[in-house]
Amino acid sequence: MTTQKVKRGVYLLPNVLTTFGLFAGFFAIILATKGQYSDAAIAIFVAMVFDGLDGRVARLTNTQSAFGEQYDSMADMLSFCVAPALLMYFWQFGDLGKVGWLGAFVYTAAGALRLARFNTQIGVEDKRYFQGLPSPAAAALIAGMVWTKESIGITDYDQYLTLVSWIILVSAGVLMVSNIRYYSFKEINLKGRSSFKLLLIATLIIIVVTLWPSAILFVFFFAYAISGLIMTMVEVRKKRQLKKRAKKS
Repeated sequence: MTTQKVKRGVYLLPNVLTTFGLFAGFFAIILATKGQYSDAAIAIFVAMVFDGLDGRVARLTNTQSAFGEQYDSMADMLSFCVAPALLMYFWQFGDLGKVGWLGAFVYTAAGALRLARFNTQIGVEDKRYFQGLPSPAAAALIAGMVWTKESIGITDYDQYLTLVSWIILVSAGVLMVSNIRYYSFKEINLKGRSSFKLLLIATLIIIVVTLWPSAILFVFFFAYAISGLIMTMVEVRKKRQLKKRAKKS
């Protein structure tokens, strides 16, 4: 009777990238506690870059593993759930008492639930869409808002900033655990040949982002968060129209 050998060890490259992302998220928390809010927001975006790289590298090099999936989820929990919540808390909610830390906790708990649900749907979900706002996009929305406001400086509307920040943070948490669908962009083929126009468009996008990265990234991820709501409204409207036509016929 033969016994099957258990494979030991982990794939180095994708897990090293995940570790870099984890470090960026951890470093964002350290920067937030020191009042370096712009730098903390940038660190969250750096974590996003590594989060996007580790999965793609794993697929391209055929080094996916159950360990890598779970490790990536743990890193995401810190970088995209805990770090943005604490950044927002130290930035705006420190004087709000229970209301402040409860808002931060709602976002953190929603992010944890979002990641747990995502892990249980691996292999069975529709790859074209995410169910609920992805945690990296939610984190980018929060980090982009902080980074943009810190770049602008003091304005006449700062008296409303704490309230608006609280609403956006909690709303991002609610969207993460919602059933609203968001386009995943996973159908984009980066390995195949593309037209020269697409390369030119990608170059122009990079140039535009570098002009004012904080504001452009915030607007992009805000629009992405809204896109799921718009898509849902359109689908509901189509279903109602089909029901009306069915009743008439």
